[in-house]
Order: sequence, then C-alpha cells, then structure tokens
Amino acid sequence: MRWFAAFFLVYSMLAQSSYDLLLKGGHVIDGKNKISAVMDVAIAGGRIAEVAADIPPAKAIKVVDVSGLYVVPGLIDMHVHVYAGTGQRGAYCGDNSVYPDGFTFRSGVTTVADAGSSGWRNFPDFKDRVIDRAKTRVLAFLNIVGSGMAGAVEQDLKEMDAKAAGEMALRYKDTIVGIKTAHYAGPEWTPVERAVEAGTLANIPVMVDFGTFRPERPFQDLVLKKLRPGDIYTHTYLGWVPMLDDSGRILPYLFEARRRGVIFDVGHGGGSFLFRQAAPAMRQGFGPDSISTDLHIGSMNAGMKDMLNVMSKFLNMGMPLEEAILRSTWTPAREIKHEELGSLSVGAGADVAVLRVEEGHFGFVDTYGARMKGTRKLECELTVRNGRVVWDLNGITREDWEGLGKYVAQGDARWDGTLAGEVRKRK
Repeated sequence: MRWFAAFFLVYSMLAQSSYDLLLKGGHVIDGKNKISAVMDVAIAGGRIAEVAADIPPAKAIKVVDVSGLYVVPGLIDMHVHVYAGTGQRGAYCGDNSVYPDGFTFRSGVTTVADAGSSGWRNFPDFKDRVIDRAKTRVLAFLNIVGSGMAGAVEQDLKEMDAKAAGEMALRYKDTIVGIKTAHYAGPEWTPVERAVEAGTLANIPVMVDFGTFRPERPFQDLVLKKLRPGDIYTHTYLGWVPMLDDSGRILPYLFEARRRGVIFDVGHGGGSFLFRQAAPAMRQGFGPDSISTDLHIGSMNAGMKDMLNVMSKFLNMGMPLEEAILRSTWTPAREIKHEELGSLSVGAGADVAVLRVEEGHFGFVDTYGARMKGTRKLECELTVRNGRVVWDLNGITREDWEGLGKYVAQGDARWDGTLAGEVRKRK
C-alpha cells in the first residue's frame, strides 16, 4: 500500500497548487502592459494567471528557471504562406507553402497570418487542410483573387470579386483578418480598389504586395491616396520602393503616409528586403510598424531564414530589444484586430516565448545576398502554446534522466504542461 500512500500524498500536494507552470526569474518584456523587468510568469488552465516580481515556487506544479532569458508573448508573424498540401506546382497555394507547425514554435512564433495564399474560392479547403489541423494559431488574409496565389490567375481582373471576398471574410470572421492583393503586373488600380472595397464590406484591413511597380500607378499614390488608415503595405524595404533621395535621405511622403495611418510591415521574403534600404531608413527614424517574415520555401532557405533572424537584423541595425518584441507581438495583434493576442495580460491565453540573446560575431543576409555583420542574435529556448510546452531547445522543463525512476525509463511519465501530466510523471 506504500505506493498508494505516496501517490495520494503527491496528488494532495498538486491539488493545493495554484499554477500549472511557473517561469521564474526571467526578464519579462510585454509591450501592451509596458513591462520590461525581471518578473515571474505563472500559467494555469492554459492562461496567464499572474505576472509578479516573486511568485512562491510552492504555488506551482512545475517551476522552470529562466534566469538570464527573456520571457515575451508568443510571437505573431502576420505574413506567411502555409497553404501546403494541395499539390499545385510553383504556387503559394501549393508547393511554395510550408506546413506551419514545422517552422513556428522553434522560432517562438505561436500565431501566424497567411498572407493571401488562398482566395474566396479555395479558403474553405485551406481551412480544412491546414488551419483546423495546426497546433499553431493560423489566421488569414483572404486574397481578392478567387483562387489565391495560383500563378497566372493573379493577373485576371475577372477573378477579383470584392463582394465574394467580403462575404467570405464575414462568414469566417474569427479566422480571416484581412484582404490581400499581390503580384499584379498591369497598369490598373483595380486589384487595390477591389481589395479596399472588400475590406470595407467586412470591416477588416487590406494588405498590399504592390507587385510590379508601374508609372501609371505610383507607389506614392498607393500610400497617400488609395489605402485607408489601418491598411498595411508589406515589403517596406523592397528595392523598388521609392524610399531615399539621391543624397540618401528618406523621402518625406513616407512619414506623411504613416501619419495618415498607413501601416508599414517588413514582409522580408525571398526578394523584398535590402539592407541598403532598411539601414538608412532605420538611422533616420523610419523603422517598421510590424516585423514579419513572408515565410515560404524560398525565403526560409535564403536570407530570411526565420522570424528571429529577421528580428535580429533589426537589433543589429539599432532597434532596442523592447521595440523588436513590441513589433512582433502587440503591434501586429492590434493591426489584425485581435487584441486578445500579443501580451502577457492576466487572463490572456498562455502563448509565451522564452528567448536568449546571444552575444558574438554573426552574419545576416538580405534578399540580394548582401551581408551585414552583427553582434547580437536571438534564439528561442522555450515556446508555450495555450499553456503547453511545444518547443524546449535544451530541455529546461525536463528532469535529468539519471535522477528518474523506472516509470520514465518505460515511457510512462511524460509531462505535458497539465496537472494530469505531472501526476502521471510523479506516480
């Protein structure tokens, strides 16, 4: 009966615990709540339960020492391409996309927004095929083109139906966060105008990838006249953007566009981020409103790599760490009108990233292959999604194998971030 008594004792102790997980001693950065200090973060029932300077370890089932690390809200990457599995060759609604869970958690990302891979014709398939099956929270900008990013059809004005797109967005209003127009090569403003019409119908923002820059539709008119306050231009540091004058100074219209409420997002991608644009812009006060990757099979294997690599580039161009975190959490949450995300507010869903800032000699590459030297680089130590550990680089939530008993050796004791998991581990 001794095993039963031991089990009952452990269960009684756990039943008195207030929290499932306590991240102790880390430097918390939470832009929404204006926190940048060493604090503890407690999680219970999949939600943030307490953020305080010194939470007693006895109140938690599992305590993880995160001293020397940064504890931040789960990162939000609002420009990705994750409509994978359709088999369409060379398409972002197909082979160019990646399944999200393989590339998010390891970078501290818990929420993504697919940027127009699907349109109003094929969004239900995207939802069933990817969104409903992913552990990552997947939201979406709906393409104004019915078939999404499927190649030549993106040039077909007849496929750009504002009413159909707006109605689809309203039908899935918890998941569709905006309308996307991208890659258009013609001289007309039609894609932008219909995207704005759909966005107005559904009361959601528009994200624009301007495609081919044409004199008939100047970029300045896009951000000064066509886009509404709250609409998003992505690929801010693309080489084609008229950003600098002949003496290397930022053109004033960009500040004017920002004052009127247009959002400038990074959208790094495989061809849309140049240091010769970004570095002088940063020096002159024109940093991005939000940081995003434009993740796809090309960008992840080239200069972009992942969310933390993009954030690290901005750190090494002079952006304070607190600002890089803000622009990767609370700012994008507000931009997509999901203010329940992007913070460590008590009661919020427990999406958390624990980051390390490595000091050393590093190199970063832009989309033209140019290199920038840097001395700081972000790495993700731990990611928590809905209160459960989904990425643990160095096993800091685990116990050393030499100190564990036969149950672990037999594979019977797995801690999964829940009370039941801890009881199973300890019995």
